[in-house]
Parts: sequence; structure tokens; C-alpha cells
Amino acid sequence: MIIKARVVLAVALAICASAPVTAQEQPAGRPALPDGIVSQKGDRMDRPVHRSTTADERRQTRLDRMFDELAKATTKERADRIAGHILRRMTRSGSDTVDLLMNRSAVAIQNKDYGLALDLLDGVVRLKPDFAEGWNRRATVNFLAGNYGRSIADIEQVLKREPRHWGALVGLSVILVSLDQKARAVEVMTRALEIHPYLDDTRDRRDRFKMEIDGSEA
Repeated sequence: MIIKARVVLAVALAICASAPVTAQEQPAGRPALPDGIVSQKGDRMDRPVHRSTTADERRQTRLDRMFDELAKATTKERADRIAGHILRRMTRSGSDTVDLLMNRSAVAIQNKDYGLALDLLDGVVRLKPDFAEGWNRRATVNFLAGNYGRSIADIEQVLKREPRHWGALVGLSVILVSLDQKARAVEVMTRALEIHPYLDDTRDRRDRFKMEIDGSEA
């Protein structure tokens, strides 16, 4: 029961970390940084892209650069800063209706009204099937509701759209551990750490389970 409670808490925290930030939620006195800029002096992540490319291609190029910088980060502070920018990009649906549904689903999750949250997120994935974060949020709610099979199916949809979504990979590893598939979970956690090397809790869990597996095979 203690382990399960910790798992649920970890997933709930992941939801809060990935929820869209509204204008009212911006920290007072701290202006929002322009897209693609990491708040480190002289370090721009949005270097000019050739003008012949489309807006979507330019956005994808900037996102690719951020993921590259995240993997190469040498401090946790820098990694967290870059990860925050990536998350903000990934949580932008480009639709006011979808953003409203996502915000309402976050409230429903906080109230543990998982049925309502799933109804809202069903609408999100219907309206915006290419929006990876919609699938990720629904995967999280399905996990909290005990629907592991549906959660895994939603995670597959997330990773199909964004294979570098470390939150989805961490969530998948949690489910695999719950299903006593620790060897597979270790592989998934290792992949998440290749993308975001400063997921300290994930690294600790990965190392602990790896020791258990190696010990049982000795």
C-alpha cells in the first residue's frame, strides 16, 4: 500500500508539472521568456532558421535543439530550465477549446473525479489527435483510475507522436513495475534518462531495480 501511494503521488505530481500555465498563473514580477529562449545569459535556443522552411518546421527545429541541449546539460539547474521550456511547448495545443478542456481536466484530476477527467480528455484527443500531451494526460488519468491497459495504449500514442516524451516513458516504467516487469521498466527508465539526464528519482529507482534484477540472476 505504501508503494502504491508513492506511485500515485509521483504520477499526480507529474500531472501538475505538465499542466498548461495560464497568464494568471505566471509568477508575479517575472515576465515570461520568449519562445525558445533559455534563461541563461547569452544562450539562445531559437537561433535563426532558414526562411524557406514552414512555421511548423521551424518550431520542430527549435524543439529538436532544446532536446539536444537537454541531453547535454551538465547541471540539474540547467536541465530543469531547458525541460521547463520543452514542457511549455509540448503543452500548447494551438486550440482555445482544447486548452480549456485540458485546464478543466486538471481541476477534475485534483478533485479525483477521474470519470469527468476522462470525458474531457476524450474530447481533447478527438479534437486534436496529434496533440501528444492530450494522450499523455489521459494515460495518467487511466493509470490513476486503475485502467493499466488503457494507460499503456495511450502512452503508445504519446510516444508515436513524440518519442522523446520523458514523462510518458517514466509513466510507462511505473506501470511496468506495477505489473512486475522490472527488467522492461529498467530499459524504459534508461531511455528516459538518456533524454533528461537529471531525473533523479527515476535514476534511483532504475538503479535499485537493476540491482535487484542482477542479484536475482547471480
